Amino acid sequence: MPGPPKPFTVSDHELRQRALRRSRRHESRTAWAFISPSVLVILGLSIVPTVWSLLLSFQADDLVTPSRWVGLDNYYALTKDPHFGQAVRNTLVYTALYVPLSIVLGLGLALVLNQRIRLVGLYRTLIFVPFVVSATAQGTLFSFILDPQFGAANAVLHALGVSPQGFFTDPGQAMPVLVAVTLWSGLGFCVVVYLAALQDVPRPLIEAARLDGAGRWHLLRHVTLPTIAPVSVFLVLWQTINALQLFDLVYVTTKGGPLGATTVIVYFIWEQAFKNFTAGYGAAAAYVLAVALFVIAAGLRVVRGREGRRLEGATR
Repeated sequence: MPGPPKPFTVSDHELRQRALRRSRRHESRTAWAFISPSVLVILGLSIVPTVWSLLLSFQADDLVTPSRWVGLDNYYALTKDPHFGQAVRNTLVYTALYVPLSIVLGLGLALVLNQRIRLVGLYRTLIFVPFVVSATAQGTLFSFILDPQFGAANAVLHALGVSPQGFFTDPGQAMPVLVAVTLWSGLGFCVVVYLAALQDVPRPLIEAARLDGAGRWHLLRHVTLPTIAPVSVFLVLWQTINALQLFDLVYVTTKGGPLGATTVIVYFIWEQAFKNFTAGYGAAAAYVLAVALFVIAAGLRVVRGREGRRLEGATR
């Protein structure tokens, strides 16, 4: 006759697996407890507003009365709006001036400050300090300095025998002056990044090039610039994004004037949404800018990838 059934037993391996699963569930709950505040902040301040503004771009909304769905009418109106066209042109002109100048001047200053010169630490600090000054403070400072009637700039020009200038009040000068002010503040970032990149250039590579008879220009062209090319691509992307998002300085100094000469895209978006109370129209303009930023970022990422593969192949 068959004996009584054997009692069910759990092997040591199964017990370890169960303990491991319980431990992982406990770690997962603990991790979510720590990161849940950050997740809620990201959802509340980034994802939800992004989705809401996308839906808003397809509506007519004055921030007071109930909105109504208009589809692509806001985007179609942008193509016919001369003020939006002017804002796009101003932004492109500003970007075309600011980005190359900041890259070239930043690299030049970094090359100079990478040398062993006296008080180099002080010079590096003085160049970087304007970068940490807020755009509001910069705008207020230069509004006083460049005031056509009482500013220090025209007082200096008068002492030199030069006629007074309009600066921010002159439609022909406002954009170049805006570029000069942002160069004063944004150049320090490029200098610091390039300094870090220059100090990572392999010394054996430089010494080998010198032994082959390479001069300073050949070292810069054939060794230094190719080595720091990924950093240059990053800076171009970073500075381009900053240029396309210019707002604070324009708001403090020119309010988009004179005669719309400094109305950039972000200021146009703010003006439409919170001054003209056409929030849906402003949201549509914001998403046009977002798409442009995405295309630029994707294009520069492709260029950076190709440059990286080229440098990798050259070093093999």
